[in-house]
Amino acid sequence: VTGSIASTSDTAGGTERQPKDFSKLASNKYECDQINFDFYIRYKTLDLWARYQDFQLRVRNAIIKRQSLDLIMAGFNGVRRAETSDRSSNPMLQDVAVGWLQKYRNEAPARVMSKVTDEEGHTTSEVIRVGKGGDYASLDALVMDATNNLIEPWYQEDPDLVVIVGRQLLADKYFPIVNKEQDNSEMLAADVIISQKRIGNLPAVRVPYFPADAMLITKLENLSIYYMDDSHRRVIEENPKLDRVENYESMNIDYVVEDYAAGCLVEKIKVGDFSTLAKATAEPGA
Repeated sequence: VTGSIASTSDTAGGTERQPKDFSKLASNKYECDQINFDFYIRYKTLDLWARYQDFQLRVRNAIIKRQSLDLIMAGFNGVRRAETSDRSSNPMLQDVAVGWLQKYRNEAPARVMSKVTDEEGHTTSEVIRVGKGGDYASLDALVMDATNNLIEPWYQEDPDLVVIVGRQLLADKYFPIVNKEQDNSEMLAADVIISQKRIGNLPAVRVPYFPADAMLITKLENLSIYYMDDSHRRVIEENPKLDRVENYESMNIDYVVEDYAAGCLVEKIKVGDFSTLAKATAEPGA
């Protein structure tokens, strides 16, 4: 549902009620491209595990898990789709597909915060400094500001909004709480705070492979992976010349943001103490 649907109409005065198309979406095109999930198992490995009756099940589960993790990795790190990807140069699968974060950069740049500007639009900082003397005093303040200014009003109060972050930003927020001696009552309070995992009064969701200096504020259901029907193909071949069994598997997919208005991306976040730098900048002749 994109926006509110409540309204009033003076039907006694002849004004007809005007229903709203609650499912109306902006035209966002998508194109499912092929992604390969190819691997091999050497004869030696097969022989080693052959005595386990559930070996085939273990291999299947391991591959499904790896495929899912790779889809997450490309979704949060992919910036382009190369004709032939290079894993050594792009270990986070940056060249496998255009992921959700890059879709925001390409399709909704007004909802991406990556620097700080003044009221005239001049850049005052190429990064978003969080901490003493920075642009924001805390990550909570940054999330609140981004939510208030980059997300449409009818989504700002949505109970499903979350902050998607990586491990590092969560550590930056909670490490100072636990990195000190505490009595039992303070330790219990710290445990409660950490267990809640909230940033800017929104639930914090940690996902694997998310960029360390970024956060995505949106609903989890707003991020989709589209699969083309009947595009999943798999061929298993035995290659005795190299003493291995090869698995060739592919599917056509695309990463889709359902509604850009329901989220925003904040990146290039730097957490630290900037008070010395701020003081030096403020001093005449500095």
